[in-house]
Amino acid sequence: MSGKVDKGRRNFLGWAAAAITGAELTLGNGPRPAVTIGQSKKPGENGSNGSFGQLKQIDAGVLRVGYAEAGPNDGQPVILLHGWPYDIHCFEGVAPLLAAKGYRVIVPYLRGYGPTRFIFAGTPRNGQPSAIAQDIISLMDALRIPKAVIGGCDWGARTANIIAALWPDRCKAHVSVSGYLIGNQTAGKLPLPPAAELQWWYQFYFATERGRIGYEKNTREFAKLIWRLASPKWDFDDAAFDRTAAAFDNPDHAAIVVHNYRWRLGLAEGEPKFDDLENRLAGSPAISVPTATLEGDSNGAPHPDPAAYAKKFTGRYIHRTITGGIGHNLPQEAPKAFADAVVEIDRG
Repeated sequence: MSGKVDKGRRNFLGWAAAAITGAELTLGNGPRPAVTIGQSKKPGENGSNGSFGQLKQIDAGVLRVGYAEAGPNDGQPVILLHGWPYDIHCFEGVAPLLAAKGYRVIVPYLRGYGPTRFIFAGTPRNGQPSAIAQDIISLMDALRIPKAVIGGCDWGARTANIIAALWPDRCKAHVSVSGYLIGNQTAGKLPLPPAAELQWWYQFYFATERGRIGYEKNTREFAKLIWRLASPKWDFDDAAFDRTAAAFDNPDHAAIVVHNYRWRLGLAEGEPKFDDLENRLAGSPAISVPTATLEGDSNGAPHPDPAAYAKKFTGRYIHRTITGGIGHNLPQEAPKAFADAVVEIDRG
């Protein structure tokens, strides 16, 4: 590993150390204001023009959330959500484009990633979709953001879908890669055609104890394989991968990932406090807020056909297929297309 990558890794560990130190100094009653926790490495490589600069951290619900912010404080808030196995660098090229247009851009690390930490050791390491969505609502409350444009990819898109469906008063518009991704345990128990089941091989791997141990032991190798399979034409370099892979050093990462996929198959229980939300999601609710869905023409990850979900969006709706060998991590592979979709659905 080069010294350049080692430096980026040290920066990440510095963010985490600052986060832990801050937590020790500020536990007590009342809300904790956002604090700066460290300096991120400038992306720069692989055609990216994005730089997150200093990260921030704030107590929100059960988490102490680490996040990047760009743009004017009084701009229209946009919250951008990454998926698995990715991190906030999905949006390293998107954030500066939106900031330049006057948006206040918030890019949080999801639970189990980067410097985001559970405040209390006894909190269940729960990866069920409604819990992740509640995290973002809690973050909006902590930042006093009543309403935002919300965009995401992979787990982040599913989270954006859930917020748009269950909290439409908090979502001004949303951008989703790839489409309508709200699911439920009942649907997850139904068999798919063999070719579709093959695409979900890692979900079955995580269902086993061998898979859990294997992911913990080989997290980076596993993630790099997923990157290559999900985006077969994306020529990412080692530096780009290593910037993101540092986020997997979070002590709760493997537990959150494994629980998420086991929960989908009904092999792990969720928390009872989310039962009402999951019951509402089980009906595959329509989404009425203005929506843009995006799909890459070379997405190698499991994803629905756009025609299958178009009717789930009952408000103003646009779909764009982004050509040129764009895979699953569309925001990082085609940042301008993603940023343009945010502006179009928000202002169109």
